[in-house]
Amino acid sequence: MTNNPLAISACDSIQKDTLLSVLRTMLGTSITDADCHSKELHGGTVGKVFLITGTANTANGKPLPYEVVLKVQKKWDRHGDSDSWRREYDLYLSGFEDLFHDSLRWPVCYHAEMNEDENETLIWMEYIDSVSGYDLTVDMFERAAYALGRFQGKLHTERPAILHKLTNLSKAEDLKDYYLHFRSWKKLHDYIRSDDCGIPRHLCDMLIDVDEKADEIWNRIEKLPIVLCHRDFWVTNIFYRDGTIILIDWDTCGWGYMGEDIKSLIADEADVLHMAEYYRRCVPAYYKGFSEYADVSNIEDNCIREMILVNIGYRLAEWHMNADSEAEKLKQIETLQRIYEMKDIG
Repeated sequence: MTNNPLAISACDSIQKDTLLSVLRTMLGTSITDADCHSKELHGGTVGKVFLITGTANTANGKPLPYEVVLKVQKKWDRHGDSDSWRREYDLYLSGFEDLFHDSLRWPVCYHAEMNEDENETLIWMEYIDSVSGYDLTVDMFERAAYALGRFQGKLHTERPAILHKLTNLSKAEDLKDYYLHFRSWKKLHDYIRSDDCGIPRHLCDMLIDVDEKADEIWNRIEKLPIVLCHRDFWVTNIFYRDGTIILIDWDTCGWGYMGEDIKSLIADEADVLHMAEYYRRCVPAYYKGFSEYADVSNIEDNCIREMILVNIGYRLAEWHMNADSEAEKLKQIETLQRIYEMKDIG
């Protein structure tokens, strides 16, 4: 067998010995050869994700079809978090998977490598073919919140040694820094205060009120427990299969405030029509899961709505300000309106 790169339409190249090694690990048997095809699943300018499929030839002559994901992540500098581009690679090599339980996990990794010359990571992982995105039902949202609560509560109480060995994690103060970064943008700051702003006045006042009470809001948020967060816990990264939640894209993972991930589940580009129901059901489910391992009876203020506002309030205003269509402007207004109405949800 030669070691010639396999020509893949969507990839630059794949070393044949790497592919065969991945397939041996994944299929649990000796592989002598394999063909492959690729399809880009999603990605951006700094990272691409491919579904690699084909047929593997085993040592006993039995052909086995396969599906595996190849994630290629280029180096890039995220604002305030410069090493996030390699974080998922670091986590997969750390033994982090031992922290998961029966209700929440990430995709199995078959092989991970760092390409120093290209400043990129390559991760071969399990292909998750299950319900995700806007196909998730409200019941599945609730299950995701509960599973996350159990995961975070267990780690918060048991404090396993591996957590102290992880050096590449995002910082708890990132949430506040993100808010201050948006608030410092004068054009956006002035927009929600201008008479020409197309956002209804009561919604602008809601955002302005956050600015005026920022110190008091952060004082309440910062009293919450610090927990290990996924920090990108929204519908496209959540998969539901047979009662288990499988999370992808861990590049923003790090320390954050209790409930920080739930605010993303509820409001980060969520289905506007169901946001109120997500709030009613996911917050109690999250606390129920967390309380299986830790006492949360002393937490009187979960600050979920406040974390939603400081995280996406200005972002929604920016999207409205720069929207190309009235339909897109209306979508941002409707989302802000759902957040406004959350103040009346117990």
